[in-house]
Amino acid sequence: MRQTQIFSGSSHPALVDSICERLGQKPAQAALGFFSNGETSVEIKTSIRDQHVFIVQSGSPKINDAVIELLIMINACRGGSASKITAVLPYFPYSRQSKKKSHRGAITARMLANQMAVAGVTHVTTIDLHASQMQGFFQCPVDNLVAEPILARWIKHNVPSWQEAVVVSKNAGGTKRVTSLADALKLSFGIVMTDRRRPRYPGSGSVFDSTIFDRMTDGSVEGDMTDLDVDAMTLLEPNEGTLEARNASEHSPHGIGGRAAVRGRGASTVSPPMTAIPPRTPVPPRFGNGNSSSSIVTRRALQNNSSSSSSPASSPARLSRAQAGASAAHIPRLPGDEEYTDEPARDVTTGRLVHGHIVDDDHPSPPYSTRSGYSRNRQSSDEESASGNMMNSFMSTASSAKPIDHALGGTGDAADSDEGEEEDLKNPELETTVTLVGKVRDKPVIIVDDMIDKAGSWIAAAETVVKRGGATRVYCMATHGLFGGDCLAEMEGCNCINEIIVTNTLAILPEKARQTTKLTVLDVSNLLAEAIRRTHHGESISQLFQHRD
Repeated sequence: MRQTQIFSGSSHPALVDSICERLGQKPAQAALGFFSNGETSVEIKTSIRDQHVFIVQSGSPKINDAVIELLIMINACRGGSASKITAVLPYFPYSRQSKKKSHRGAITARMLANQMAVAGVTHVTTIDLHASQMQGFFQCPVDNLVAEPILARWIKHNVPSWQEAVVVSKNAGGTKRVTSLADALKLSFGIVMTDRRRPRYPGSGSVFDSTIFDRMTDGSVEGDMTDLDVDAMTLLEPNEGTLEARNASEHSPHGIGGRAAVRGRGASTVSPPMTAIPPRTPVPPRFGNGNSSSSIVTRRALQNNSSSSSSPASSPARLSRAQAGASAAHIPRLPGDEEYTDEPARDVTTGRLVHGHIVDDDHPSPPYSTRSGYSRNRQSSDEESASGNMMNSFMSTASSAKPIDHALGGTGDAADSDEGEEEDLKNPELETTVTLVGKVRDKPVIIVDDMIDKAGSWIAAAETVVKRGGATRVYCMATHGLFGGDCLAEMEGCNCINEIIVTNTLAILPEKARQTTKLTVLDVSNLLAEAIRRTHHGESISQLFQHRD
């Protein structure tokens, strides 16, 4: 191409050589180095006056050196009277810091965009930004290319029976990317979600539990039940005991400890009740505007409780959350339920993650850490007595019982979900619940995200779809292969992962590549070369987003 110069930074010279080879020209000459005190040195060795300059620089293990080198090269080309300066960033540095994660956090990606504008950049080309909204950070045009056509073409040529494959997102934040690839290939998609084990009720604790059940069993407060939460009133967990047993424990010498024993959390023996409290018919709860869209399971449970309580020999049946969802389809409709279509969720599989790995249902649970805001072991009499003393300040306690896990107290979008997920999975004292939505049994699964940095969430998702979902093979696919720490070695050791596919937007160190035999690296030099050619000639790049075989 005439009137163009393509410069290579020190981050990925092999990619630049491949781009220049496809464009039929040689990389422009520049001397890159460091002074004795560590400062970056840049000297342009080629005339660039009135020429269109392309500077190719990506992320690297020394990311800060790569960033400052890029800024100095841009400013040096600006001082050399270049007509246009286009920064080609296959992987945009600091792209994960595109939002505020704490009250005193920095939006580093926007700061880098401002620094590039000050240095003199006039155009930016990148691939698969971590958040596409980052394009608004720049004061110049941004071309955010996608590697999806390259990944889709690899799937068609290398995945056996790819027409039956399922594209899966390993977290809720990647659903848009997954659905886009699934729509392009006309495949089904699914999602794997992990979350820390939560208390049964918001702001739960012995104080909250005691207050809820006191209101439920106190015969003098008849109307208060209409204001209770449905889950707290009817969908009790297994081994919780009946209301009559709770009434008995209220009048036992053990006090609150007796009630904890009935719930299966205290001693194994409970004193007999002093007096018999006659059962009463619960008042159905109010839901919103009083329409007929209340839960069939809830009203049937209340009706069963009312009918069975009339006989002293029978005890009211209680449903757990899982039992309620599983039996919803078998419950006869009640009057006014004609418009209600609450069917059990299909193709939903749950499991337990301990230290980032799937475990059996009978596996012992680790002690809950203080990060979850919930202590599983509440058998201590000191704790029970302390909870009784806190009853006077229940409102203030309940309002502050649930910790704010995200940054700004509004929505969880401000939190660094990826890092938080990895920390939870690696915490040996924290059990994590994993949910798989989608049917993957006897099918190959393609887990897709924009980057692979840490192995924890990838291994958890792979074990979930294989051990719980019954998938045949698992392909971990991403655009950027950061592979921090021992990520490649850990994924190599996972028997549930069959292949790892990334592109060469970042240079993978040879010593890391030798840690695995599952790694496949796809070339994006053709994509970048065509984007450079079209940018220089003022042609549309929309065709680069289309899928071709």
